[in-house]
Amino acid sequence: MTTAAEYVEPPPRQSLGRRLSTFFYRHPSVGVGVLLAVPLAWLVGVYLGSLFFLLLASLWDTDPFTSELVYDYTFDNFRRIFEEEVYREVAWRTIKMAAFVTLADAVLAFPIAYYLARVAAPRTRNLLIVTVLMPLWVSYLIKAYAWRTILSGSGVINWALDPLGLSFDGYSSVGLWLVFTYLWLPFMILPIYAGLERIPDSVLEASADLGGRSLRTFLRVTLPLAFPAVVAGSIFTFSLTLGDYIAPDLITSEQFIGTVIYDQRGTNLPVAAAFTLVPIAVMVVYLLVARRLKAFEAL
Repeated sequence: MTTAAEYVEPPPRQSLGRRLSTFFYRHPSVGVGVLLAVPLAWLVGVYLGSLFFLLLASLWDTDPFTSELVYDYTFDNFRRIFEEEVYREVAWRTIKMAAFVTLADAVLAFPIAYYLARVAAPRTRNLLIVTVLMPLWVSYLIKAYAWRTILSGSGVINWALDPLGLSFDGYSSVGLWLVFTYLWLPFMILPIYAGLERIPDSVLEASADLGGRSLRTFLRVTLPLAFPAVVAGSIFTFSLTLGDYIAPDLITSEQFIGTVIYDQRGTNLPVAAAFTLVPIAVMVVYLLVARRLKAFEAL
């Protein structure tokens, strides 16, 4: 017969949540897998799946009489893109525009980011950061149409040039370059600002102690340390310019990769899909170069 002293109360029954927590604590790799399951499923199913079907569509053909899709696999669409001069000119024009926009944004963004990170007082810095971010709160279409008005014959630019006897054709590649430079400038300022802010003051003080003047310190210390951040910002400006089709359609009559794809999506889907792989290939090469320049460490 069991006495009261020999009786041991059974441990309390753990809840399901506590048991799962204990299991994941003992098996951390399983916990990480469950945590990443949803985003990985989205990446594989939506993003990579879309790219797969895009590649698949680029291998189809169209009937020359009815323009209906023919599900026969062929590489003629890629051959057409590389052999026809018009597609090469459009691709080269788009790449040049993306490079010029990236260069202009880097030149404009660096002094702004430098002032934010190294010169401005904390209160002024916070105010200027809000000012930099404020254009991102406005709709893209509103900004694009606003610039279309600014660049028109009766816009602000021509109004300012009229007393000098000058005029500016805003609906041109130069006008589009101005629009892109304005649109993507915040995406260049913020990475450079983050990169400059990470530079320890002790490094700059050490340069000064070794006799380096302000300009020499900037060229030999600050600029090399901030260069990966510049490359990181260029990823945004270059890629966004490369794939945009709304601003080119509103500002200029010249064709760019985005406008060609948009125009051909309803009439010749396989060619449009094949041409879409051109900016993807360009960005893959660009990202590999950016990785070599340690741009991802600045993000």
